[in-house]
Amino acid sequence: MKDYFIFFKNNSPEIRFGWTLTFLSSFGQTFLISLYVPALLEQFHISEGFFGGIYAISTVIASILLISIGHTVDHKPIRKVSFYTILALAVSTVLLGLSRYHIAILFVALIGLRLNGQALLSHISQTILSKRFQVDRGKALSIASSGFPMGEAVFPVILTSLLIWKGILFTTLASAAFLLLYLGRLLIFEVKSFDEDLDTSRNTSGKLIVGEFQELLKEKKFWIIAPASMSLSFVTTAYFFYQYVFAEDLNWSVTLYASFFTVYAVCRFVMAFVGGLLVDRYSARKVFRFYLLPITIGMIPLIFTQHIFAALFFLAMAGISQGTAGTVKTAVVAETFGTAKLGAIRSFFNMFMIFSTALGPLVIGMMMDQDFPFYTLILSLALLLFLALLNSQRLSAKKFPKIA
Repeated sequence: MKDYFIFFKNNSPEIRFGWTLTFLSSFGQTFLISLYVPALLEQFHISEGFFGGIYAISTVIASILLISIGHTVDHKPIRKVSFYTILALAVSTVLLGLSRYHIAILFVALIGLRLNGQALLSHISQTILSKRFQVDRGKALSIASSGFPMGEAVFPVILTSLLIWKGILFTTLASAAFLLLYLGRLLIFEVKSFDEDLDTSRNTSGKLIVGEFQELLKEKKFWIIAPASMSLSFVTTAYFFYQYVFAEDLNWSVTLYASFFTVYAVCRFVMAFVGGLLVDRYSARKVFRFYLLPITIGMIPLIFTQHIFAALFFLAMAGISQGTAGTVKTAVVAETFGTAKLGAIRSFFNMFMIFSTALGPLVIGMMMDQDFPFYTLILSLALLLFLALLNSQRLSAKKFPKIA
């Protein structure tokens, strides 16, 4: 850990900025949106499957918008890109609170939350840090990625209390106010060092973006990296989106289960740092081949027993994989594709990843509407992870040498 302290001390402004962006991305993440799901289902009198469909469509639209916006981090001032992203996230949060007036407002709010929160803020953070720190990329990404579990540990407790006390509208307005307060801080925050890595001469025409996307799809390494990233997002989003529905259906103590989620957050937090050390020592390509193993193993007890402590084991193992993923997924793209167009390339990868987060709740919601038993749902998710884990073994250092 001494290496981390020295690294952070020498690069504190850049690392704190990257961490803050990942922390604020919580407002568009599934784990936070899921807090509103029970109230929204009751508010609009819709089923889990129907809401999963709305969530899927809004997320797919957000993923498509990402590839037309994500490249801006390569050639636009970071302060400007971050400012408008956070502002749009705050507006989307307010719209979520106003969605009670019409379901169309909910649809627009979800698009904004998914695009600006889950997609862009984390995308900006991990892209600029990957470019800025090529030698200590693992450390930089791991510290910034710890913002994800910190958000998971802090925001659910606060927002759940606000929801119980004052309801959706007050909670979303308070969330938006929190985001707007940070915008004032951003105006005086020192981020000019990131602008040294910008390519201001880049042509951003739609034709060029489509051409780069087509070239990426021809790369063999894309079809090794993307499925592993997509399967993890698919599985975790599907499970966390309906986790409290599962808890009620299986007669788990919701209070006890909620306390278990702290274990997930702690495991994810710790592995964010461990994963960074592993990446710097062994390379992202080697770590990438095994980061799905813990969560895959974690699902096995849930297939054979519905005891609540099987959920605890799963949450711990899922935290290990998710914590490692926060560092390794970005680092492996930088290593295998280089950093010159990292913003554009990551936006393509993120589009597929976000698309998978749309499919997860939709598919599982439809299976739930058809009364599939719990163990069948878990078995399906476990098989998906296992196939992706096998496919990721093809990413060898010999076949795909390090670029950056």
